[in-house]
Amino acid sequence: MVLDTLARLTEERVDHRFKGLPPDAAGLTVGELAAQRRNLFTDGFTTPVLALSAERLEHNLAALETYAERHGLAFAPHGKTSMAPQLFQRQIERGAWGITLAVPHQARVARAYGIRRIFLANELVDAAALRWVAAEQDADPAFRFVCYVDSVRGVELMDSALTASGASRPVDVVVELGAGEGARTGVRTEAECAAVADAVAGARTLRLVGVAGYEGEVPGADPERVRAWLRRLVALAVDFDKAGRFAGLDEIVVSAGGSAWFDAVADVFAEVPELSAPVLKLLRSGAYVSHDDGHYERLTPFNRVPREGGLEPAFRLWTQVVSRPSAEQAFTNAGKRDAAYDLDLPVARVVRRDGAERPATGIEVTGLSDQHAWLRTSEEADLEVGDWVGLGLSHPCTSFDKWVLIPVAEADGTVVDYIRTFF
Repeated sequence: MVLDTLARLTEERVDHRFKGLPPDAAGLTVGELAAQRRNLFTDGFTTPVLALSAERLEHNLAALETYAERHGLAFAPHGKTSMAPQLFQRQIERGAWGITLAVPHQARVARAYGIRRIFLANELVDAAALRWVAAEQDADPAFRFVCYVDSVRGVELMDSALTASGASRPVDVVVELGAGEGARTGVRTEAECAAVADAVAGARTLRLVGVAGYEGEVPGADPERVRAWLRRLVALAVDFDKAGRFAGLDEIVVSAGGSAWFDAVADVFAEVPELSAPVLKLLRSGAYVSHDDGHYERLTPFNRVPREGGLEPAFRLWTQVVSRPSAEQAFTNAGKRDAAYDLDLPVARVVRRDGAERPATGIEVTGLSDQHAWLRTSEEADLEVGDWVGLGLSHPCTSFDKWVLIPVAEADGTVVDYIRTFF
């Protein structure tokens, strides 16, 4: 069923909606185009075009699978990063428990492509979305849905909407512990957490199954502060269990873990004591799937624990030099519409000319217009109009969401697949 649904993505016709694809491929299905195994550089792709490295994508998928297994962690990678059901499936095949998402639309995409377990890292108080969740649960006994609660008011709204919908199965919820005063969402104190848990206990349509939060929002995050907050989260689970709040459960969920501190999560979750039911220690890192050439390159925990493995930047935005007005300046034809720029500017990595590729020595991206990258060039830069410049990107989430269909290319440029996104 899941594979059949994914296979339908290959039936979509290639046309003007998809940036960078060969104009002469118009009318082919995505599957037909993939079967041609065209070369990214010589077979009609137009610039700008974003590509994913087949080899690096596979490396990253394997790296987090291995890490989670080694540390006894379940893994629900955050799907908001890619919003690509094909990648969701590859993550599931690599041992993921399920997929984390943030808003109802994302959950609907995941369900449309057969995801059986969804962890919604947000409080869900939208009545229409709650009706949809209730209907999905009632229609599919194997569907598992878990979401945050972080207020008594939120619990009341959820219970009211689910009761009105006639939900027959309770919705599983975890109390979200806030990362500190001034952080993002989440309950600020343990006493307030208990009040939210009491409200859940009084709601017929909800079932408390654990605790969760996001350590990436700890103010002034450093190893000591992050571990201290994670220990608060574990202690909250222990206290709830001692109070009998998890009575009758088959498992207790304790969840955290973005892409910057999963080493701390692994360390502290290893300290979780035996509770009244087995503990599902759920990691939610998402950016690892493509990694990047900036923000996460600097923040990845593998920098602190290199013996545990590593990630590789899988994105390359290929853009072409369209103007070389002076020896110190050049412009390529990719800009804000094509490249992530919310955290860092793109980084010039390689230059291609006449089939030869070399490092982008002496070339720096200094700014982006809507459809141009501004390049500063030194005397070392050998750059001409017509050259292709491969840019590394920072922040995977805003890289994926600028491209609807992304070629997956092997090292020699052979395009072996196309990844469809749904933002």
